[in-house]
Formats: sequence, structure tokens, C-alpha cells
Amino acid sequence: MLKVLRPLATVIEGFIDRIGGLTAWIALVMIGLVATNVLLRYTFSYGSVWAQELEWHLLAALILLGMSHALQRGENVRVDLFYARYSPLGKRVVDVISALLLITVSLAFIWLSLGYVEQSRSIMEASADPGGIPYRWLVKSLIPLGYGLLVLQQLAHLLRLLDTPLNNGESSHV
Repeated sequence: MLKVLRPLATVIEGFIDRIGGLTAWIALVMIGLVATNVLLRYTFSYGSVWAQELEWHLLAALILLGMSHALQRGENVRVDLFYARYSPLGKRVVDVISALLLITVSLAFIWLSLGYVEQSRSIMEASADPGGIPYRWLVKSLIPLGYGLLVLQQLAHLLRLLDTPLNNGESSHV
């Protein structure tokens, strides 16, 4: 039965890869923006509240959109003190439990952030600083979106875990 769902895991992973590519571009834009802001501030004594806030918004997008891709690639921080000594079955159990816990936590973040985003949208929240960025709800909407991507990535990961036979002590990362 899980073999039937393998194409779904592939589609989800491809989507997460494309989001990861987008975050790479966001990082590049952010680097350019920070460099420009520093150059303008220290060379011409010119600063922009809007540009500085855009740095923060891009950082939020980078983190919230990039965390699912980092997790998919195994670039997350993990403590292998005990995990490395587990049998392949033990690693599989830890990986499945970890994926289920992360899905649960992610769903809680989504649920809790929806009201936060809606409140911001309903009052058309904008920056409190003159010259700041309007539509603050847009950046806040990255919270449920980012955690939704984590749920998708972990579902694909679970499908792969449950579909792949144990072999030579290897297990995928959570």
C-alpha cells in the first residue's frame, strides 16, 4: 500500500526542493540588501527604515520557508550520542516518533498562529515606525506557511521511512 504513496512523497519532496531554491534567492537578495544598507549608512549617512525592516522580513522568510528544506536535506542539528549506537530498527522507531512529534508541534504552531495572522490582517497592521513596511500580516502569514511546509516534508519523510526496508544499519535523518 505504501508503494502506491511513493509518488506522493516524490511530489512533496520536489515541492520542498523548489521552496529551498527560493530560499537561496531570498538569502542572496538579503545579502545584497544588507550590503547596500551598510554602504549607504556609513558612506552617505543615509538610512531607510523600510529597507531595514525588509531585512527582518527577508530573514523571517528565509528561516520559515527554509526550515523544511534544511530538514529534508539532513542539515538540521541533531544529537547522535545515543542514536548512532541504535540498531536499524531502533533508528527507524526514533525517526518515526520524531517525525510524528514534529508534525504534532507544527500543527500546533499552525493552529496557534492563524488567529495572530488574522488579527494582524483585520486591522491592516503596519510598521509602527514612520516609513516602515505596511501589511505586516503578510510576513506574519509566513508562520503557518512555514510550519505547513514542515508538516508536508515530515509526511513525505514518514512515507519514505515506512516504505523503505531496513538495510545495513542505515536510516534517514529526521
